[in-house]
Amino acid sequence: MARRPRSPQLENRTNRLRLSVRRKPHAFTTIAPGIALGYRRCVGAGRWIVRVADGHGGSWQKAFGIADDHEPANNEHVLDFWQAQDKARQAARGTATGGRPCTVSEALDSYAANLRARGGLAGNVSRVRHHLPAVLAAKPVALLTSRELERWRDGLAAKLEPATVNRTTRILKAACNLAASHDEGRIVNVNAWRNGLKSLPGAHKPRNVILTDQEVRAVIDAARAIDPAFGLLTEVAATTGARVSQLVALEVGDLKGNGDGPRLMMPSSRKGHTGKQITRRPVPIPGSLAARLREASGDRNASAPLLLRGDGKPWSATSADHRRPFEAAVARAGHDPSVTIYALRHSSIVRQILSGTPLRVIAVAHDTSTKQIEATYSVHISDHADAVLRKGLLDVAQPVAADNVVTLPGRRS
Repeated sequence: MARRPRSPQLENRTNRLRLSVRRKPHAFTTIAPGIALGYRRCVGAGRWIVRVADGHGGSWQKAFGIADDHEPANNEHVLDFWQAQDKARQAARGTATGGRPCTVSEALDSYAANLRARGGLAGNVSRVRHHLPAVLAAKPVALLTSRELERWRDGLAAKLEPATVNRTTRILKAACNLAASHDEGRIVNVNAWRNGLKSLPGAHKPRNVILTDQEVRAVIDAARAIDPAFGLLTEVAATTGARVSQLVALEVGDLKGNGDGPRLMMPSSRKGHTGKQITRRPVPIPGSLAARLREASGDRNASAPLLLRGDGKPWSATSADHRRPFEAAVARAGHDPSVTIYALRHSSIVRQILSGTPLRVIAVAHDTSTKQIEATYSVHISDHADAVLRKGLLDVAQPVAADNVVTLPGRRS
């Protein structure tokens, strides 16, 4: 059996009680490579402290047990010096729930579980994992530094758009904040991700593709030619401007009205705050589209999905389910392959702006905000404002004769 490290100052309770009462631990004793056992003298029974080095000049500490200063050791809550050595090794080498601070990877796991419990999109965590180096994923959150996080962020900026970088870093910051809220005593380096993962500027420069009505019709026709079911999904997307996540959540019972007033009770998306309540708002659609949707829905139950794939299965909100068919439709319509299905949403919003629809009405119908519309589509709003303002523009070089001006008697007209 390997020899256990000894410490005359700590292994004897009489000697421990002679130490001064203080918060700072006394006499750390190395019990394994990178692991040391210390003792904190308290007014009552003292506490055993484990200190673990990370191999890069940093370390973390944790109090894990009561010393047998005033009662016999039981190898569970009250520990003598020898039992404390075993518990210290377990805490240093065990799981996050077993005592050590959680790693970045474990923090992401906890954040994903938290999102699922609150009705959020836990799949967003995979965005971080895809770009996270193994070394950074395995590092304890308590040992993260702003410099290394900044290097990681800047590395992402070299290959991704600023908006994508910001979306990715926001998820990691949220995971680290959650970990810190559960371990306030040891994870005190909150400024590491606040400073190292600051948002990049220039992320709100819209590069949205806007299609004309004729181009939208060409894409819909191409989608129908590839797959009638996908053509119907594309037509609903183009008509309503809804996100794919909203379209796949439509139910048969969401199709309302007959004659000249058909509409879809469009469910809101989960975009925005986690735990957002899903509501349904009426979005008008043409009678021709309503007829095709009724025919496609058949005699399915009101709670059944309204839009189905050609094989009868529900559509998925993931891009893998609709990306390739839309790429084929875009190519068939003669457009740039970079055009995505979200071009239909952007085109719908711009179409409504140019038609003079109030921004608040457009925002409600498209499940967004007037602030976001103004930030994203400001160029088109300016174009529309120019046309409106010109109707009331004063041009002194071209005076217009007023109808209420008459010639006075005895005066030359």
